[in-house]
Amino acid sequence: MSAHLTVSNVSWRPHKRIAPVLHTTSFEVQKGHVLGIVGPNGAGKSTLLRLLYRFQAPTTGHVKINGADIWKTPARKAAQHIAAVLQEQAAAFGLSVREIISLGRTPHRRGYGSADVHDTAVINNVIEMLDLTGLEHRDFGTLSGGERQRVTVARALAQEPEILILDEPTNHLDIRHQLEVLALIRKLDLTIVVSLHDLNMAADICDNILVLEDGHPRGFGTPDSLLTEALVSDTFRVDARREKLAPSDTNHLSFHLPY
Repeated sequence: MSAHLTVSNVSWRPHKRIAPVLHTTSFEVQKGHVLGIVGPNGAGKSTLLRLLYRFQAPTTGHVKINGADIWKTPARKAAQHIAAVLQEQAAAFGLSVREIISLGRTPHRRGYGSADVHDTAVINNVIEMLDLTGLEHRDFGTLSGGERQRVTVARALAQEPEILILDEPTNHLDIRHQLEVLALIRKLDLTIVVSLHDLNMAADICDNILVLEDGHPRGFGTPDSLLTEALVSDTFRVDARREKLAPSDTNHLSFHLPY
């Protein structure tokens, strides 16, 4: 299942005497669509994502899921609708891969209740989906960075969210598992917001793109209409060129340092 995400006039500043880290930003993500957030380092991408997965309350504006403000929704209830995969990976605490993934079921449990049949089925499904069957009994702390990333994605999917927030999900992954995560994003029946550094990757998997620079939105639209040579060159301080790749004749951006 997926949900409609509405972000209206949100901004965030750590203190009223400090300039905003994120300036007023608005957009909508339709059910089942993928929104890519791109921009240079320090553009405000991670700050915006924190507002979306209810880690930081916006200084102004509202974040709504199917019309309901997430900050007027109990945290447990919100966690049944929103899941996040962050760049910072959690400490292991001596837990196995399966135990880490099972934490994704916490918002759906009452008190200290143990996993029921549905919980077990969900956990088994995401373990298979993320190719973690051979690792499920390993200590999370013994895994490589890429393996940990796949486990954190599996934990998020175990929440059975309607909206999935991904902060640079292909970090630490080798080429094969990058492609697998991208393929997974395309086929999930979820509303997805993902921050990416790779503009060509974003253009390939996203229905719409939001470009941020220095905390300001520079544009929102489809990849083909928004990621122009002029906008990309100006935002990233590079010489961006749009090329056609044979034999598929697909658009591809190349980047060069300006002279």
